[in-house]
Amino acid sequence: MPELPEVETVRRGLNELIIGKKVKSAAAIDSPKSFPNPPSDVAAFLIGAEITSVRRRAKVLMIDLSTDYTLVIHLKMTGQLVFRGEQNFGAGHPSDSLIGELPDRSTRAVITFTDGSHLFFNDQRKFGWVKLFPTIEVPNIDFMKKVGPEPLEDIFTSDIFISRIRRRNGTTIKAAILDQTVLAGVGNIYADESLWGAKIHPATRVRDVTDAELVLLCSEIKYVMNLSIEKGGSTDRNYVNAEGKRGSYIDFARVFRQEGQPCQRHADVLIEKIRVAGRGTHVCSACQPSEL
Repeated sequence: MPELPEVETVRRGLNELIIGKKVKSAAAIDSPKSFPNPPSDVAAFLIGAEITSVRRRAKVLMIDLSTDYTLVIHLKMTGQLVFRGEQNFGAGHPSDSLIGELPDRSTRAVITFTDGSHLFFNDQRKFGWVKLFPTIEVPNIDFMKKVGPEPLEDIFTSDIFISRIRRRNGTTIKAAILDQTVLAGVGNIYADESLWGAKIHPATRVRDVTDAELVLLCSEIKYVMNLSIEKGGSTDRNYVNAEGKRGSYIDFARVFRQEGQPCQRHADVLIEKIRVAGRGTHVCSACQPSEL
């Protein structure tokens, strides 16, 4: 599944290409559950609508329409958004569908614009979806009500981070920052990277992490996520950026997938892979000593 930086690179690409376009037609192909919208709603609120903005909340994309409706899109594991027009790009799972003739057997929905360009939603495993909601109702979707604050927003401070993460004092620090109700959009890669940066062992209980350490961890989360966006996302084997180019952050990773390699801080210590919070976890025993 993409993490926040990967979805943000998709949002930025769409924002450059589809704002102001008017929808001519929209339809599901082969998989109604991928585009589960009543035809009457599509006709009334999507056909003829103009794209006004492209937003992101955590790992979910939102395409706002001039009819005060919004297409909410979750790419899940293997979703793609592929735009074909005067400019072409593919964003998402790096299969041949990004560059091949479309629609193909992975295409689940097609939106056609009045200028003849198309936006294809492809999804090999059919876990993703494109749903039409009144814009005013989007904040009331269960996911939106439960998800925590955005770590990259200016208003997200270390004080807010500490107050939210202290609610999970009994759990491991890694489980706490992976919890989407605590913090939006942080996944396995960025949890490992930020914990290494803050020199905190992932299995440490939140109650045993000092406020000073949490301030540093908050700063590291912001740092690694901003760097990943700058580099076009991590891909984690699955994702490419909004121009169809593979993200390069993983080439700059300091600990994630570096098991067996020397730590950047301690050349004589090798990165280890352990299991914390049910996830493969990368640590340096010198940087992040366990208190267990």
